[in-house]
Amino acid sequence: MIRLQQVVKRYGKFAAVKGIDLEVGRGELFGFLGPNGAGKTTTMRMIAGILTPTSGSIHVGGVDILTDPMAAKAMLGFIPDRPFVYDKLTGAEFLRFTAALYGQDGPEVETRMDELLELFDLTPWKHELTESYSHGMRQKLIISSAFVHRPEVIVVDEPMVGLDPKSARLLKTLFRRFVERGGTILMSTHTLEIVEGFCDRIGIIRDGEMIACGTLDELRLQAASAGAG
Repeated sequence: MIRLQQVVKRYGKFAAVKGIDLEVGRGELFGFLGPNGAGKTTTMRMIAGILTPTSGSIHVGGVDILTDPMAAKAMLGFIPDRPFVYDKLTGAEFLRFTAALYGQDGPEVETRMDELLELFDLTPWKHELTESYSHGMRQKLIISSAFVHRPEVIVVDEPMVGLDPKSARLLKTLFRRFVERGGTILMSTHTLEIVEGFCDRIGIIRDGEMIACGTLDELRLQAASAGAG
């Protein structure tokens, strides 16, 4: 569902991402693990179509995000590390607005919206302006907006930022159900505990390069072999 081939992103002479190759399949939850500044966010934003790669190609669901960005983005929901919402919209209005961007409206959207708001305990505030929302509430609303149009792929940058423990558990359950139904999730984090026992595969990124990729057990074997050598 997601394929990156020799993706590079440069800012002048500085290379933030250096020739990343990656394939994430349908029904897979893939975790990007690396320290801050490793190139995770830049890579996620290129996949989401927010940034344009300097070179290389990115496909979502077989669609080239550079040559047909609208079709690629229609399959994708993006959850950034810093939640941005329109302060003068209510929570419900924001979700309707997001769905409308993907050409969706009507009873099905209303039902989906109510399900997501209920899941994240936002129903009492659905008609309140988002300017009154706490950081955690905004994060939960952004997560809801990524799912409201029923995408096939979710790209999420630092998913647990700003969430209380209950909401973090709910999000993990939501993610797991999504991939069990055939969805694809690519998430990034700098915390091993978040990907451990949760992601199907993990890619370790450092200084703009993916230096290792595999299941957690495979990565441990690679590390042990490197240490023995």
